[in-house]
Amino acid sequence: MDGEASQQHREVIRQPVLSVIIPAMNEERTIAAVVREATRICRDTEVLVIVNGSTDGTASEAERAGARVLQYPEALGHDAGRRVGAAAARGQILLFTDADIRIPAVHLAPFVKAVLNGVDVALNDYNGPVTRSPVHPVVEAKHMLNSLLSRPDLGGASMTAIPHALSRKALDVIDISSLEIPPLAHAKAVIGGLQVKAVHHVPVGKWNAVRIKKRIGADPLSQVVLQDHLEAIRWITDTQGPRGGHPDLQRVRRLAQ
Repeated sequence: MDGEASQQHREVIRQPVLSVIIPAMNEERTIAAVVREATRICRDTEVLVIVNGSTDGTASEAERAGARVLQYPEALGHDAGRRVGAAAARGQILLFTDADIRIPAVHLAPFVKAVLNGVDVALNDYNGPVTRSPVHPVVEAKHMLNSLLSRPDLGGASMTAIPHALSRKALDVIDISSLEIPPLAHAKAVIGGLQVKAVHHVPVGKWNAVRIKKRIGADPLSQVVLQDHLEAIRWITDTQGPRGGHPDLQRVRRLAQ
């Protein structure tokens, strides 16, 4: 009996290699396929589905597919769902993806491999539709933030986009609460000296094309993402100075005061 209890205790405290975190709201049609792909990434994986505000069978479909389900009656939003999942995750590596797009395991594994090889923040090497005219303001914001962070090599790669993966070290540096504001988490990772790298291209824009709807006024989701980038810039200027740590070159502003 003591041996059985000891074995059960070891199973409870066992830390998996990978935690895959998937926020979901009314995604019963796709969630099982998404979970199954996540379980194929590596042998020692836990899949957490944060079901929030759902009125369909998302939770039961996720459980049947092998996920550990955290359920909330109210809608949390993707970013808050990721924070909740990260707080509950036990893995050494945290991989974030969405419930409405089935990304094959072969395209998820490179993010995990990168973190195993020393990358702290493994990003999707996805720049967005930069050739469109005019360029979407969210795409511009991602490129601008990386330029401000002196990382133009990242292009439009961002923690706003899935999939991306974090090391435990990254989670400590950026602070788990920052996951609710992905551009802020992104800025904290770069300025915090973490190894941030765009590691693999997943064409999420093509695979999960936005459904065109007739709208009056601005797209509310785009407005939220832009506000998130403004909050990241505010944090940069608060911590790095009004020019975000960049020099003022030959200008001597005090002489004009």
